[in-house]
Amino acid sequence: MTIAVFPGSFDPLTNGHLDLIQRASKMFDHLIVAVGQNTSKRGVFTASERVAFIEAGVQDLPNVSVQVETGLTVDFMRSVNATVLVRGLRNSTDFEFEQGIAGMNRALDDQIDTVCLMAAPKYQFVSSSLLKEVAQFGGDLTRLVPPAVAEGLRERLERDK
Repeated sequence: MTIAVFPGSFDPLTNGHLDLIQRASKMFDHLIVAVGQNTSKRGVFTASERVAFIEAGVQDLPNVSVQVETGLTVDFMRSVNATVLVRGLRNSTDFEFEQGIAGMNRALDDQIDTVCLMAAPKYQFVSSSLLKEVAQFGGDLTRLVPPAVAEGLRERLERDK
């Protein structure tokens, strides 16, 4: 059985993330969405909120589970017996970044392979910082994030003003 991990901060979860999760779920026996913390960014949602958003989005995918991870992704992967790391690529900048991470992960554990999926063209421009900025000014995010995430972003950003 091939177990894959799709790690990320998912802060916020986007329809692009859900598209990648759906596509990756067809490639592996079990896909674990690993919710972590991006140490270089201030988060909007708690880990438990992000897990809830993802669980709602993957409820129809029986081979997908969601877990919180802390620490190194390779250590998490060992703990769940995963051998494949799934990453999404929007552009060449993402490729350069992911290439370095894949090399480091391989150096830390030579049993881990990284599989990169290209983002669907309609989501290639989406980034968490752009979404947060649009939400801050009341823009419509309904085509880019699940409805609960759009509402949560509006509420959180309004509260934090």
